[in-house]
Amino acid sequence: MNAPVFSTSSPEILWDTWGVPHIYSQTRTELGHGFGYAQMQSHGNLILRLYGQARGRGAEYWGEDYLAGDRLTHTMGIPARAQAWEADQTPKMRDYLTAFVAGMNTYATEHPDAISPQYRPVLPVTVTDVLAHLNRAIHFHFVVGPSVAGSNGWAIAPSRSESGHSLLLSNTHLPWGGLFLWYEADLHLPDLNLYGAALVGMPMLAVGFNDHLGWTATVNTYKGWTDYDLSLATGGYRWDDAIQPFDAEDIILKVKQADGTLRDEPLTVERSRHGPIIQKTENRATALRVAGLEKARMLDQLWAMGTAGDRAEFEAALAQQQLPMFNFLTADRNGEIFYIFNGLVPVRDGGNWRDHQQPQPGNTAATLWTDYHPYADLPKVANPANGWLQNTNDPPWTTTIPATLDPEDFPAYIAPPDLTGAFNLLRTQRSLHLIQSQDRWSLAELAQAKFSTRIELGDRLVDALIAALPTDPDPLLQTAATVLQGWDHHANADSRGMALFAQWWAAMPPDAFAVPWDAAQPLTTPAGLADPATALATLRDVAQAMQSHWGRLDVPWGEFMQLRVGDRVQPGRGAAGAVGSFAVIDSIPGSQPGEPWRAVGGDSFIAAVEFSDPVRALVLNPYGNATQPNSPHRGDQLAHYHHGKLREAWRDRPTIEAHLARRTVLDSPSPMP
Repeated sequence: MNAPVFSTSSPEILWDTWGVPHIYSQTRTELGHGFGYAQMQSHGNLILRLYGQARGRGAEYWGEDYLAGDRLTHTMGIPARAQAWEADQTPKMRDYLTAFVAGMNTYATEHPDAISPQYRPVLPVTVTDVLAHLNRAIHFHFVVGPSVAGSNGWAIAPSRSESGHSLLLSNTHLPWGGLFLWYEADLHLPDLNLYGAALVGMPMLAVGFNDHLGWTATVNTYKGWTDYDLSLATGGYRWDDAIQPFDAEDIILKVKQADGTLRDEPLTVERSRHGPIIQKTENRATALRVAGLEKARMLDQLWAMGTAGDRAEFEAALAQQQLPMFNFLTADRNGEIFYIFNGLVPVRDGGNWRDHQQPQPGNTAATLWTDYHPYADLPKVANPANGWLQNTNDPPWTTTIPATLDPEDFPAYIAPPDLTGAFNLLRTQRSLHLIQSQDRWSLAELAQAKFSTRIELGDRLVDALIAALPTDPDPLLQTAATVLQGWDHHANADSRGMALFAQWWAAMPPDAFAVPWDAAQPLTTPAGLADPATALATLRDVAQAMQSHWGRLDVPWGEFMQLRVGDRVQPGRGAAGAVGSFAVIDSIPGSQPGEPWRAVGGDSFIAAVEFSDPVRALVLNPYGNATQPNSPHRGDQLAHYHHGKLREAWRDRPTIEAHLARRTVLDSPSPMP
């Protein structure tokens, strides 16, 4: 490993021209201090808002709009759990976290005017705040309700690489705001050079690479929670021929009023042996059970993952089973590639995947899961003969082709049995077509493939739609058909026809395909139009509205959809994974008809890495690496995304110094008690 070069004995942050902090320190504790300081400088207002919400005090700080979130936070027990987690940290992690929050508080103390007044009451932040934020984000925004997230990941073995080195593509898809934002950082110790991204406010990188190994994550088809249906009776709920009383806790929430005063808002939280009650009627109640809430050491596991030097060490980190979910793909300098369907998978009482998407009977211990499958039980693939692995939120069985995993070898409830359980079936198919499109990959080609906007759904349906036209269509329908015939089946800024096609598909009824997904034709189905007459009528309606609001049907996609962060605007490219784009941008309509659609999520932190010596890496954080008002880095990478380009990751000291914007020398944190 190439040891970092240190100019002083004090910890320091070298800020490059993209606002990425390169943190140099002699000890892990100093590293935590610098990382906290850097995050507060780049995202202080956002972090304080997120920590205030994780405390369950959002309404107390900012008013009525935050009350529902506070109720949920306390119902889920997040503040109390964070305190218990803090007591369960290892001494080394406790020191690191103490230094991390000290760095945040130091920045806020030194730069009070940099923090907006409405967020200052949250200061000082504490270790409990960090752990509450971790619990809220991971368990109650990913484990429960992961549909907001996606991601693409590829790992390429040396046999499929032009250079003879393994390659990794990390391509996260998350909303462009709130607790889903990525913070890009470069962390240096004398024996570590770790580059990647952390979710804002988190003290550890969640995806990244060091000089030996890299890893990426995708949300998996994982069911780590269960709704239990309880039958109520006088004194509680029915449980194995008896009546079990609820545990009840009375909490007083504070709500800030327009005049600045606080009013009390009572909340009673009820819990059964399954978990908290989230819904209750006269006769029934629903309790929520979530996997992993008793696992306090996720951060130790992330540190072990980030410092792993090979697949064996990475697997040893995963075997700690502290992280409740996520697929992981890795590549390393030894030429190994690896995939795992990671998760704290509950040991259930039989049934298949779809059975457990429904509420389960809560009146008997027979249905109450209490344990998890061990690491050995989880689906994994190492070094497949074909030389590649991919995951785009599909079940584990299509991670490589020919498949090396058989659903029959695993519990039927662990994952969907086929591609019908993929988050975005068409995006998975586009990924599989793309990764098999050439025999060998270079780093540049990997980066270029990441920006592929070819629309799988366009390839499936445009010809069928044109073929359904009557012999003498009305002029508007004929114009719409002509636009679609001339469309390049991409979602590039200059693609004409994508806007019309996207709106048509969004207006189509469910089950629009004539041929559903078929395991015998896994990459070419679903296909065809089930009801051509309805498809044409929908196309005409959409064309009429588009003509009325836009004045034409061939509006370029980059004019119809925009990438906007702060004051920066770029013509859009990329589209929703649901239509089969590998480059994913989720967008919403403008506030008025005829106004451009606006990107709100999708492609987030991206890294293409080659494990040569030294490691070569290309990266991008499309929305920029800061959210603070007046920061020059709000949206400063949008133009790169618009042009389909990644930027070089600067990791060695001379290169970082050549692109230096400013330097922050920090005092070493005080010794930990």
